[in-house]
Amino acid sequence: MFIPKSIVCLREGYTRERLARDLGAGVVVGIVALPLALAFGIASGVAPERGLYTAIIAGFLISALGGSRVQIGGPTGAFVVIVYGIVSKFGYDGLVVITIIAGALLVILGLARMGALIKYIPYPVITGFTSGIAVIIFSGEVKDFLGLKMAGVPAGFIEKWMAFAEHFHTVSIPTALVAAGTLLVLIVWPRISRVVPAPFVAMIAATVVVHLLHLPVETIGTRFGAVPSSLPAPHLPSVDWANFREYISPAVTVALLAAIESLLSAVVADGMIGSRHKSNMELIAQGVANIASPLFGGIPATGAIARTATNIRTGGRTPVAGITHAVTLLLILVFLGKWAAMVPLASLAAILVVVAYHMSEWRSFAGLLRAPKSDIAVLVLTFGLTVFVDLTVAVQVGIVVASLLFMKRMSDLTHVQGITEPLADVDVHEEITEVRRRKRIVDGRVIPPGVEIYEVNGPFFFGAADKIRDTLLEISPRPPKAFILRMRNVPAIDATGIHALEQMAIKCRHQGTTMILCEIRQQPLRAIVRARKLALFGRRNLAKTLEIALERAAEVA
Repeated sequence: MFIPKSIVCLREGYTRERLARDLGAGVVVGIVALPLALAFGIASGVAPERGLYTAIIAGFLISALGGSRVQIGGPTGAFVVIVYGIVSKFGYDGLVVITIIAGALLVILGLARMGALIKYIPYPVITGFTSGIAVIIFSGEVKDFLGLKMAGVPAGFIEKWMAFAEHFHTVSIPTALVAAGTLLVLIVWPRISRVVPAPFVAMIAATVVVHLLHLPVETIGTRFGAVPSSLPAPHLPSVDWANFREYISPAVTVALLAAIESLLSAVVADGMIGSRHKSNMELIAQGVANIASPLFGGIPATGAIARTATNIRTGGRTPVAGITHAVTLLLILVFLGKWAAMVPLASLAAILVVVAYHMSEWRSFAGLLRAPKSDIAVLVLTFGLTVFVDLTVAVQVGIVVASLLFMKRMSDLTHVQGITEPLADVDVHEEITEVRRRKRIVDGRVIPPGVEIYEVNGPFFFGAADKIRDTLLEISPRPPKAFILRMRNVPAIDATGIHALEQMAIKCRHQGTTMILCEIRQQPLRAIVRARKLALFGRRNLAKTLEIALERAAEVA
């Protein structure tokens, strides 16, 4: 059932005490989200208020419609790199179209009940691109952190750091001191108090110091102008149909990132409060939020793990807390929006440096370097492509490579082996000794000459099809009268596996060999029937037990 958790929580009963806790948690999370929303907007290559619009609109919808009790939605660091690239290539209108397409894809994924499948994306892929994003976010904040006098920052990672080195002599001491001071507050303040969030304290302190001392430090106002004090009216973008095909790939990446991060955040939240989220409902909510956010001047949004954890730690237990967080941000925008222009960019850069550090997951990255070589390859490949090429390419290639490696591992688990020793080296006129006879016994039954039994162990997917073909070559030199393929240990088969069996049946027929499928399980049998291949084997050649298969073999041997 597609019922939001907000309705579920209200049906369970809602007390004044719970309302008070949710309201308090929502206000705290709103204060935490304020500097992050501004910082993510700037880092994404758009005006800072667009990050704030996203936190308000998407944050409200994700909480109101989502499948998690405590999920907090809004702009996140994971989107910074991809959004910056989209804006650079297609402009903001292109970003709006791409985000709406991504939102529609998320709704479709949710309605198709694909929420559970997203969880199966390999951990090395997630860690690789998350760590890569962290490196790129850090690199993107060096200019504002140090106050470098640069006309622009190159897009490429290597070119970016070469430009930083070239302009290092232009470092602004006041800017660097403000950034360092903000960083110090972010590190020390949580040890003093957790009631008021460290990012908010650091941003306010830096703003006050800069304006009281009249420091020559760039602010939001000097770069972007005044920050509006209201939400913009909904606006439909002008679609450039010539580029529409190019919008699909980044839209898929945005949808995939939103799905992964939101569901990971929901899983983490479940572990903290002992509940269980509804993944498909969460995807639908994320989709609706990403359709609505750009219409109100926002950018892509997803579940934010850090803000969700803050919500839980401060007492939030129902979607009311997330809704309150969005309302808090709206009130700040309306009544205090004009003061946002005074915030120094160096303080926001310092906040994003801390965000990048936490996103890097360097301990997890280092731990994966001791994993199997295939996982290390996926990790390093995804990380390298994220940093040096493009996030879209990194996610797609990482998933494809991880899937190929998974197929290889699955095929390695499947074995096709003879369980009777071939008699090709024995003259048919020679007497078979008792030693040889013992080698022709299976499950206490004597296997007569002219009958071979092979057994398949493991799932019979396309990765294992070659092993059946090898079996065909093995029995070709001296084809038996009857060939029994025992499938009691085959839990599943796919189209390629069925095709391999079909080719084997045809070859056996040409060689004058009767092929018998023995002890076939329910899924493989259903798949063969659905593929309309049952007649190829013949009903008499499908045996429920080995004994029945041997009786059939005796008829033809």
